[in-house]
Parts: sequence; C-alpha cells; structure tokens
Amino acid sequence: MALALLKKPQPRLTFLCRKEDEGVIPAPVRAKTALPDWFRKLPPVDAAHVSPNNSGLTVKRCMPFLDAMAAGWVIGLAGTVRMEISDGGRTVDCGWDFDRTLVSNHASHQVAGNPREPLPPCKFHNYWTIRTPPGWSCLFVPPLNRPNGVFEVVSGVVDTDTYQSEIHFPFFATGEDGLHVLERGTPLVQVIPFRRETSDLDADIRAEREAEGVVRKTILRKTLAADGWYRKFARAQR
Repeated sequence: MALALLKKPQPRLTFLCRKEDEGVIPAPVRAKTALPDWFRKLPPVDAAHVSPNNSGLTVKRCMPFLDAMAAGWVIGLAGTVRMEISDGGRTVDCGWDFDRTLVSNHASHQVAGNPREPLPPCKFHNYWTIRTPPGWSCLFVPPLNRPNGVFEVVSGVVDTDTYQSEIHFPFFATGEDGLHVLERGTPLVQVIPFRRETSDLDADIRAEREAEGVVRKTILRKTLAADGWYRKFARAQR
C-alpha cells in the first residue's frame, strides 16, 4: 500500500475538442490501432520467396519499422475533402460539406526555395487542442512508413505544455493531377510526445573501443541467426 502511494502518476496526454464537436469529428487514436490495410494483410513470412539465401521474412517482422508506425497517436481529417490537383500540382482546389474550414492556403513566399516548389503550400485545419505535462512537447510528422500518394504534411515540434490551442498542419499536395477524395478520418499526422530534456543529450563522437566492437558484432550475428531476436531480447532490456 505504501509503495503504491509513493508511485509517481504516469504523464498523460490530453486531447480537447469544442463541446459541439464531441462525437462529430473523429477522435485521435493510438497509432498502433491505425496501421494501414496493406501492412495488416502482409504475411510475416512470404513462403514464395523462401530459399537458402532468403529467409522470406517481410517487413512485418521488422520491429524498428513497426515501432515507428505504432509510436504515439494519429489525428484524422475532421470531414471528407475533395481535392482537385491540376497544372502538374501547381494548383490545388479543395471542397467539403463540413461546417468548418478544413483546408486553406499558405502564401508561397513563406517557403520560397523549398524542395517542393512549385507545389503551393496548403494547410489542414485541426480542431483538437493537445495538452501535455510541463516539460513535454509533441513532434508532428506525416504518418510514418505509410505515404498516401496524395499529400505530405510538413513536420514540426510544438511545446504543447504552454501552447494549448488548436494546431493546424501545413502540407503539400503530392498526388497526380485529378480529383482525390480524402475520407473523414484519413490520417493526417502522427503525434509523438517527448520530454524536452531527453532531446538535449550531449554526444560522444569517436572510434569504437575493442569491447564495443565485440558487442556490435555479437548483436549483429544474434540478429541474423534468430528471427525475432530483437523483439525477444533487445526490447526486453528497456
């Protein structure tokens, strides 16, 4: 009982919407519950490609790949958007039937010289406010390892412990010319909370010592020798 009282409460993320939006706009979901269909259908081992020189393992057995996709939360589109891309991507027109703005435009001079030129910078409107405990921020990235072929959100970090208001998501339309229908709930961003102090670690940059080289080689050989070694042993040390 005494130990339970001494245990620190787990830091929590809070998503807030306006009262009239509750039950209307899609709620954020844990990223691990929003894995794309192609990944869910992929077998762990592709028997058709098993050979003496090929284990047949697919990316479904790659824990670093899966951990990236499963990290944090995903915020989806509040309502269905019809996106018309034309002129080789230079023109983007969007329409929707929702009673709030879902897409707007940024001025091109704000990102002059960016690698996506001449694609115009646009912005998805988000109606969730994110609050984190003191010292915590959120990294916003395109949903990891799941490009949609139509748009790509620009990454950013927000100090959500002090900026407690709605955050909108700049993006570039990357799809082919034509009409693209983005359904309500389409994943827009992956939200990964992190404690800011952990991002300020100093670094040692040097050649490895002999003992460090032995560890590196041993881990590599164990990984190659046993399917799932990383899952069973490396992650168990966390």
